[in-house]
Amino acid sequence: MYKAPTSLPMEMHLLVRSLKTEFLKIERANTRLAALELLLTTLDVAPEKPREGLVVIADGTNWDPGSGVGMYRYNGSAWVHVG
Repeated sequence: MYKAPTSLPMEMHLLVRSLKTEFLKIERANTRLAALELLLTTLDVAPEKPREGLVVIADGTNWDPGSGVGMYRYNGSAWVHVG
């Protein structure tokens, strides 16, 4: 995770160097995020303790939260079909 600097130098040449370093850190962090992949396993039973924001894939046969097979998000009280 990117952490912002606590202070910046007042001298111009040090400020430029510091900003270049910070921009490189941000670029590296964005590159890692762009390469992020998420693999969801299809579930045939509902999670025991769902939390708000949980995203799952239901098999639609053994576990059908309401719209058959697909991706669902838990909104805190019910499963919402996402796609």
